[in-house]
Amino acid sequence: MNFKISEIPEKIVAKGITGRYIHSDNITIGFVTIEKGAVLPSHAHLHEQTTQVISGKLELTIDGFTNVLEPGTIAMIPSNVVHSALALTDCLVTDTFCPVRDDYK
Repeated sequence: MNFKISEIPEKIVAKGITGRYIHSDNITIGFVTIEKGAVLPSHAHLHEQTTQVISGKLELTIDGFTNVLEPGTIAMIPSNVVHSALALTDCLVTDTFCPVRDDYK
């Protein structure tokens, strides 16, 4: 099965954050655009998550520890761990979630 990312419907995640999501039986993959200055508030979910920065600089706080992710870096966020993000520049990231994010369908 193939997808053209630009044809996947957009979902607004938060102000300045939009994602395009595809789903298999076990995972959700998101292609996320984040505007400079956009904030993803602190939250947690049962899903394990990875966040890989494709372009830009993203300040990511996981369980109280803050790092700046740049292109070529990836973060792993365990299930039920509080995390948040701040876009230091315009960013493009790829998120993966396991299990599937039914709320993103």
